[in-house]
Amino acid sequence: MHQANISRPIADSFTTSPSSIASPGLSRVPLSTGERAQVSGLVSAGEATEPLVHVDSLRIHFPPRRTPIRVVEGVSYSVARGETLGIVGESGSGKTLSSLAILRLLPRPAQIAGGRIVFEGEDLAAKSDEEMRRLRGKRIAMVFQNPGFSLHPLMTIGGQLSEILVVHESLARKDAAARVEELLRLVGISDPGTRIRQYPHELSGGMKQRVCIARALLCNPSLVLADEPTTSLDVTIQAQFLELFEELKARFRMSMIFVTHDMGVVARIADRIAVMYAGQICETANASTIFSNPQHPYTRALLGSTPRVDQRSTRASGFRLPTIGGSGPTIMQQGDGCRFADRCAEASPECARLAPLPLAVGPGHIVQCLKRGSAGEANHA
Repeated sequence: MHQANISRPIADSFTTSPSSIASPGLSRVPLSTGERAQVSGLVSAGEATEPLVHVDSLRIHFPPRRTPIRVVEGVSYSVARGETLGIVGESGSGKTLSSLAILRLLPRPAQIAGGRIVFEGEDLAAKSDEEMRRLRGKRIAMVFQNPGFSLHPLMTIGGQLSEILVVHESLARKDAAARVEELLRLVGISDPGTRIRQYPHELSGGMKQRVCIARALLCNPSLVLADEPTTSLDVTIQAQFLELFEELKARFRMSMIFVTHDMGVVARIADRIAVMYAGQICETANASTIFSNPQHPYTRALLGSTPRVDQRSTRASGFRLPTIGGSGPTIMQQGDGCRFADRCAEASPECARLAPLPLAVGPGHIVQCLKRGSAGEANHA
């Protein structure tokens, strides 16, 4: 059995090809309803500490005139204190929506149709809008994908960041400005005394993203949600930002949910990985397990289609980078069975008819696939 070494440099994380991936041979134990809640798609039964955030069977629907559109269905995961969970999947898989649901910032007309979101032992769904407003930015913060859209264009950098400290920490304006300047220096912004008097349009894209990271850390939150924060940056700047996130996570002792579509990024930053497809989590495990022994066909396909430094796609070599055929289902065409069935090389007729249930194939390793032994249920919701 080939085992990839996740501790090697990031470029070597993709030395596991589809042909060398271990075939499913692990002990398979179907999860009961109670056990599913316990593991939440991520945490093994033996984990002793209470998770910082626990998302259980989250459902997000768009309510049209007739049948609700199920954009996120049955998503469950937990994040321990000091842990980074990487949520990876292609565009439209529901990664961002499931993260925004934690902050109760879903765009209209999206609604939380079911499930629970428990943060530090408190049910966020039961909180009032005012209680959520006090929590956002203080105990849970977010780094958005596009920094230009999340910064106020008519306020200086210092003005809008100081306002957070005035509201959440009741600091005087002078003390708040000093704290902002300190955080800007910490995230690598040169001459922060000048930057706090500038407007967003006067900063580069990388500089604005550093400002957004500093904004998220102002109140020393327990959890930071990072929604594809490196997507708009070039590769060399991406590497700098990943190093920065790792340093800040250790310094502030915070947990992170890192949303991305890039397997290289998630290999570098995540302790655990949840792979999402079409609004559902299809596999979760430790990062090392995902890269050395992926079980779900979609996870394997993602890894197989990721460029690797040890392979060259040339006519002389005859090697071509594999692709995932077809396209994902639209939100109106999700069907009742496995949502990956139409693109899966292993699919059988039952895959289009039965929805797979979570199955433990190893410690902390959960997969939802009929071909890996998952039980199936007819879903006519």
